[in-house]
Amino acid sequence: GAGAAGADADAGSVVTGIGAGAAAADTGAGSVVTGIGAGAAAADTGAGSVVTGIGAGAAAADASAGSVVTGIGAGAAGAGSVVTGIGAGAAGADADAGSVVTGIELDRMSDEELERELPNINVFARVSPANKIRIVRALQSRAHIVAMTGDGVNDAPALKSADVGLAMGASGTEVAKDAASIILTDDNFATIIKAVLNGRNIYANIKNSIQFLLSGNTAGIIAVLFASLLGLPAPFTSVQLLFINLVTDSLPALAIGMEPSNPDLIKDKPRSRDESVLTKSAVTLIGLQGALIAAVTIAAFYLGLRDGIATASTMAFATLCLARLWHGFNCRGHQSIFRLGLWTNKFMLLAFGIGFLLLLAVLLIPALSGAFYVAALTSAQLLQIFALALSPTFIIQIIRFVLLEVKLDSLLLH
Repeated sequence: GAGAAGADADAGSVVTGIGAGAAAADTGAGSVVTGIGAGAAAADTGAGSVVTGIGAGAAAADASAGSVVTGIGAGAAGAGSVVTGIGAGAAGADADAGSVVTGIELDRMSDEELERELPNINVFARVSPANKIRIVRALQSRAHIVAMTGDGVNDAPALKSADVGLAMGASGTEVAKDAASIILTDDNFATIIKAVLNGRNIYANIKNSIQFLLSGNTAGIIAVLFASLLGLPAPFTSVQLLFINLVTDSLPALAIGMEPSNPDLIKDKPRSRDESVLTKSAVTLIGLQGALIAAVTIAAFYLGLRDGIATASTMAFATLCLARLWHGFNCRGHQSIFRLGLWTNKFMLLAFGIGFLLLLAVLLIPALSGAFYVAALTSAQLLQIFALALSPTFIIQIIRFVLLEVKLDSLLLH
């Protein structure tokens, strides 16, 4: 009829009018106002309200942030809202400045203005090839790692300028493919996420393998230097060092390289292209873990000295080997084994099992014992070796659980 009006309607009310107009004065939050005809108006609508008008126009005066205003006809206006208009125009009064920037507006900006306004811009629309290059370079100037996707000839310059250019393999032009560093064969953007996760996982596994090898070798070096400085006999023979390098180094390192991807890796910020594999924190961690393994190795050496040099060397050798086998579990990632899961990397379990059996064979089979210059050990000494070798891993896992898991859980609870 002539109209429908809801004055001071309650939150969530629905006001609909067909004819001259529909008006809802001071409607509550979440109300829906629809008008077909001359116009639809919602005065002082609440947050989250939806205002739709078909005809002369649709207007939302003083609409709260988050409301959706759509008009087909003369225009649509909404304060701080999502505004869509088809016809004479669409305007958002007092909308968030710079949330959407068109190519024409971008041409009016200087490079300094663009760089300053970048954090406030969510969408670039109707941009030219030159605009795309400016956007890429402005993001790079703010120390961002920029990825650019494209399929057309006009995307090629920006694909070349970006840190990572991704061209569409199925629908993309040859020019775009030549300019890009990566070709997305299935044109599926979800594949990009999978590729990033796999790439980060490979890099993380390489770093973890390096950490394992260097921390274990650091432990051996510290033990040898300690014995030399104090004038003690060498804790290891050359053939024992060969066994350490071939068995307790290679097997866990290969298993760490097979660690499955952790979904949390996708949340990490991109690393700097100038960042070294051995950062200061990584070197510090390698030194601390190496010193911890060296301490239990030296302790085993001193315990064996009471029964002679051969026993001391055997206990130090066995402790270092077993400690490094255990240490492989620490180097699977920076989280505790409780978070990573003991059974998620079966290759690590296999590497530990093979290494442990080979070590037992060297210690218990007489023919191998003679070849590796190891002395016979008592049951008590074997238990001491096992306890000492497990200590570094136990300490590291407890620290990680307390610092990472408990702290994280407490933050989530608060």
